[in-house]
Amino acid sequence: TARRFATLFVNINVTSEPHEVSALWFLWYVKQCGGTTRIFSVTNGGQERKFVGGSGQVSERIMDLLGDKVKLNQPVTHVDQSSDNIIIETLNHEHYECKYVINAIPPTLTAKIHFRPELPAERNQLIQRLPMGAIIKCMMYYKEAFWKKKDYCGCMIIEDEDAPISITLDDTKPDGSLPAIMGFILARKADRLAKLHKEIRKKKICELYAKVLGSQEALHPVHYEEKNWCEEQYSGGCYTAYFPPGIMTQYGRVIRQPVGRIFFAGTETATKWSGYMEGAVEAGERAAREVLNGLGKVTEKDIWVQEPESKDVPAVEITHTFWERNLPSVSGLLKIIGFSTSVTALGFVVYKYKLLPRS
Repeated sequence: TARRFATLFVNINVTSEPHEVSALWFLWYVKQCGGTTRIFSVTNGGQERKFVGGSGQVSERIMDLLGDKVKLNQPVTHVDQSSDNIIIETLNHEHYECKYVINAIPPTLTAKIHFRPELPAERNQLIQRLPMGAIIKCMMYYKEAFWKKKDYCGCMIIEDEDAPISITLDDTKPDGSLPAIMGFILARKADRLAKLHKEIRKKKICELYAKVLGSQEALHPVHYEEKNWCEEQYSGGCYTAYFPPGIMTQYGRVIRQPVGRIFFAGTETATKWSGYMEGAVEAGERAAREVLNGLGKVTEKDIWVQEPESKDVPAVEITHTFWERNLPSVSGLLKIIGFSTSVTALGFVVYKYKLLPRS
């Protein structure tokens, strides 16, 4: 049914349940990702591309540039901006001084940090109200990509309450090596299936793939990996924080507001592709420009600038068929039916009672 698919659509895109998320926020989320087609598409859409060698290289290459200025395994516990310089203290009791701070962690994790002076009331309220989505990412490796023998792409969308996986993608390497299907256990299912043993989850997933793909080869993977993002204490879930009902209108404006010399980035603060790596980059660049403005190196009008279109990976315009462009909404369809019925009835009356003058 349409209602069940709508539930699946919310599960897939924000790893949460429809009753958990604000309708206003979800509509904004889809819109700022380019609409329903763009956010959902593997080709020319939000699910299209992978990094050769893994996306972790982005952070690794930045770390190569910064050298020993990058401090690993040192979570921040205190931020004190009560004096001329900001004092940062880590869990290892090391201290660092700086003029400005950019906070790019999920909003809810900000509650683990002690601030001096304390955060404003509205931000304190906000960070307590933005939970993270729930997902277990599952990688099933096979000896060969058997689904391609049936001319299947490996992408499955499964609307079944008993199915552990809701959506899959073919994660085979571009050269054909390491054939794999990447599946996602989402929202309520992530909570329910996390209570099972890993081998039981693996068995259930294999049985599902065998049923959907119509092949017993799915029952014989050569390797299985999974990642329950809900177990990560420094993310708390995945893909992103979401706004429950009523929170966006009450506190949403606070999410990007600086607090003194502390600026806020992270994908949740982006205005385009929030929830994605693209949004994280946009937010980071904006926060960096805010700091540069504080240092007097850029003007205030230069803080918010439009991201230039990528020349290497352009976003091709999404085209729609004639029927997709012209099919009415439910209300529009009812209006058309009502109008057509009225015209037909009027024509019948005119014809039956010969109300039109004859020449």
